[in-house]
Amino acid sequence: MAFAVLAVLLTVLMARLRKEKAREAPGARRPLTAPEQKMYFRLRDALPDLVVLAQVSFGALLTARSKGVRNTFSQKVADFVICDRAFNVVAVIELDDRSHDGRTGADQARDALLEGAGYRVLRWRGIPDLDHVRSALAPLSGPPA
Repeated sequence: MAFAVLAVLLTVLMARLRKEKAREAPGARRPLTAPEQKMYFRLRDALPDLVVLAQVSFGALLTARSKGVRNTFSQKVADFVICDRAFNVVAVIELDDRSHDGRTGADQARDALLEGAGYRVLRWRGIPDLDHVRSALAPLSGPPA
């Protein structure tokens, strides 16, 4: 008897929680974290002749006919995409922080998706200085020849 009462109370409580969750309005947040903001400005300052895009969905970078293949990348986002002025992608940059610790396999799989489509992927742990960014992208950052 006590078990049945407990089960009914638990069911009512779960229904209320689901109802409250459904009524929750989404809140606003900044599109870039503080480290991502710093990295954005570093990239922009180091690469003035290139276009720096932030938080680009893999769906904007990759295509596939098969829904199953699209599902492998549909929810993924690149931290930064560097383009020339015609918006040809010249590099995808991932900024790794502590959240990437122990995720080497997942990061390699993400990189493989992008590299398989012909993109150059640079993965940096922490924010590199201006000279490092320039040298990593030197052949791509100057005016067209």
